[in-house]
Amino acid sequence: MSHIRKQNEYEKTPAFYFFRWLGGEKDAFVGNMEMHPQKEYVEEEATIEERMRDRQQAMTEVYDRAHNKELIFFNKLYKALSVIFCIAIAAVLIYAISYLPSVGEAEKPTNNIVSETYIKDGYKDTGAVNVVTAMILSYRGFDTFGETTVLFIATCCVTIMLMVDKDKIRENKDSNDRGFEPRNDAILQTVASLLVPMVFLFGIYSILNGSMSPGGGFSGGAMIGAGMILYVAAFGFDKMERFFNENIFKIVRVVALSCYGCIILYYILTGAYGMECLLPQGEAGEILSGSVTACTIYALYALFRRGGL
Repeated sequence: MSHIRKQNEYEKTPAFYFFRWLGGEKDAFVGNMEMHPQKEYVEEEATIEERMRDRQQAMTEVYDRAHNKELIFFNKLYKALSVIFCIAIAAVLIYAISYLPSVGEAEKPTNNIVSETYIKDGYKDTGAVNVVTAMILSYRGFDTFGETTVLFIATCCVTIMLMVDKDKIRENKDSNDRGFEPRNDAILQTVASLLVPMVFLFGIYSILNGSMSPGGGFSGGAMIGAGMILYVAAFGFDKMERFFNENIFKIVRVVALSCYGCIILYYILTGAYGMECLLPQGEAGEILSGSVTACTIYALYALFRRGGL
């Protein structure tokens, strides 16, 4: 409204129509000009066949692949040079590998003071029975914690992008769950009933034994995650949700990362200030370290399959 003119007078001025159009309140073309939606163009079958004949005729007369000597020579030369190039690369790689030091040689570049310190002083400095565990969780603990944080953020991003509203999952349960798979397949369920307990037991064994050996906790968690995927593929998400759902996944993920962060912070502080570490050194078969891996593997499978756990 203008401060000089009244509202009814201001609505008759060009400025009123201009600012109304500028603000998107009124489209000057709507209702003032004849507009019809364009019909979809459908090409006739005879036109398509004629265009294909013209293309085939052009290829035959212009290129003449069957009798064009230059094109035939180029194709043969291209194949020969490709084979020669691959053989040359393989020969260079084999020649370079021949100069690498043999396995276990003392003069290898990897046998330096760093690895020697890890092997000799690992148990004394960290109290870890396994050298790999001492290196990853103590010497390189801060770096490992950063990698874990990156993976945690990546999992959260995948969850945000793929997560589907629970109401939609309930409405389209068949299409999002098992619409394109056999429902209650007897063979799959029988095999899963036999294999899933064995996979879980072997995964737990790997976790218990792997807490003091390289990679055992992660590989055991991967086994349990694979067992969970096999179970849900055979019996569906309804039965899986009885003992594992979205809330349990969130609790395990957050609690595991928080505990790991507190432990790493404790080791960093005690090591930096020379204080004695009061945590027990641990014995094989007493530390569980694979729950996060199992939950993450299953969660990614569930998200990609139906958009939720």
